[in-house]
Amino acid sequence: MATEVNLIMTVETKNEAVNSNRTNGKAPKIVSTSGLIVGEDPSMCQTIKDVFSTANIETVMANCADAEGLIYGKKFDVILVDVNASEGDDAALVQKIRRSGLNQKTLIIMISEDQRPNAVSKAFGAGASFLVYKPIDRAHLTRLTRATQGTIEHERRRFRRITVQAKVRVQSADETAEGETIDLSLNGTLVQASITFPVGSIVEVRLYLRAGMDPVVGTGSVKRVMAGNRMGIELVSLPISESRRLQEYLLPFIAV
Repeated sequence: MATEVNLIMTVETKNEAVNSNRTNGKAPKIVSTSGLIVGEDPSMCQTIKDVFSTANIETVMANCADAEGLIYGKKFDVILVDVNASEGDDAALVQKIRRSGLNQKTLIIMISEDQRPNAVSKAFGAGASFLVYKPIDRAHLTRLTRATQGTIEHERRRFRRITVQAKVRVQSADETAEGETIDLSLNGTLVQASITFPVGSIVEVRLYLRAGMDPVVGTGSVKRVMAGNRMGIELVSLPISESRRLQEYLLPFIAV
């Protein structure tokens, strides 16, 4: 394992090969991409924010404690954690990100000055996608952003809403709404049903994607209600096995 601090990344994971995502040294454009920067050093966080903004990545900065609330409420395309910035357990934060419904597959970049083998193992064991060693400056961050944008775009496609009609059953307490999806993604769906439930309702969602196929089952939260008995539902809890089945169904509809 390389240990030079001037490398963009010294460890590559099972994610898509980075080099295949570079085009003449220029980063592909990413539209409406969101990032979360977790750290206690305002100067470093601002530098990261500035570099990310040049790649059309809109970022939110937070300390470790505040970040825990954010990861459960919003889907991010990339999360960057300064390992030594927080007084808490950064590996535990990464584990929580991986267990969150929305960000369990999000690209996580950890920045650390600890190059000991056990520290590296702990970072990847917790679920980090990439590990970057300090010192890291604006030039390093720019190269890192370019190197990871292909992976970010891949994850964004997973959450892109696809216009697709499939039978759906939504249940809240003792009431059941039968209907059809208007659009669908891995983190939510817009449905038109026989009845609607109030915003904030926790519902069980059953998606009947193909004839003869067991429904994909997950827990959702009603985020909006519109005219024509339409509901926007966020899938807040989808088991990995069910997420995989939904992804396999949606992949043919997603432009590569």
